[in-house]
Amino acid sequence: MKPTFIEAIKEVYPNQYNWVNTDKEINWKDGHTTTNEELSNIENKLSELESDYNSKEYQRKRQAEYPTIEECVHAILDDDLDNLQALRTAVKEKYPKWVT
Repeated sequence: MKPTFIEAIKEVYPNQYNWVNTDKEINWKDGHTTTNEELSNIENKLSELESDYNSKEYQRKRQAEYPTIEECVHAILDDDLDNLQALRTAVKEKYPKWVT
């Protein structure tokens, strides 16, 4: 799933908040009000997490189309590894790691 504001807070300030509402209002354990620097740190982390998430889109698409574990086991038991590898290669070619 796409990263959220709360996940960014957990990355930057783990165990330092009680809750966050939908307006990004943070209830800090020590009771302070969120500073501009803290908000900037969280937003920068969220941007970083989103960039990482977006860069791995090919992985999510591949996983959805790869043969299942059950299909892999059957291919191994049925000595059909060439066909299995052909299926995997087709998915890799459809969703390459590096798009030019």
